[in-house]
Amino acid sequence: MCSELHSKLDYVNAYRENRLKVAQEILENRSLFDELVSVCFLPLNKNNHKACWILEFVCYEELNWLQPHLDFFCSNLKILKDESAIRPIAKVVQLLIKSHYKKDENSVSLTEENLQNCIETSFDWLINDVKVATKAYSIRTLYILGNHYDWIHPELKVIIDKDYGDHSAAYKAVAKEVLKKIK
Repeated sequence: MCSELHSKLDYVNAYRENRLKVAQEILENRSLFDELVSVCFLPLNKNNHKACWILEFVCYEELNWLQPHLDFFCSNLKILKDESAIRPIAKVVQLLIKSHYKKDENSVSLTEENLQNCIETSFDWLINDVKVATKAYSIRTLYILGNHYDWIHPELKVIIDKDYGDHSAAYKAVAKEVLKKIK
């Protein structure tokens, strides 16, 4: 039996307006959110990457909806292998880390284990062969985390310095921006 969410995801494509439309439908029907999060971490599901695209857009509006799912979300980051799924999830991780340290009434609250999972996965994405957008999100996420874990900035600097010459102008721009802040 095909769920309502799967029916929606079957018709999602890479066009931004198409993804925004389905994200809006999720925002208007929160009961679909739990399943959306689950599908994001089912790499064998044909709609896995599409669910990740939609989750990113939903999280721009309602990041706090992830709060009850954070243990599941953070502990499963490592299972993602498809670049089309990893990029939007790397952005969601960045949003979560920013929100966690913002500490206002709408902030999400990550446990130490959640934070460690985000740190480990962000470093993995930074050193592994993934596209530049994922690396850029990881650099920015690790920079924020490095303001709270004193060992991260030195490690981040070593990796950026080592890899700097091998990457695109976009990577170099983010790397330069973060290196300037670290020094």
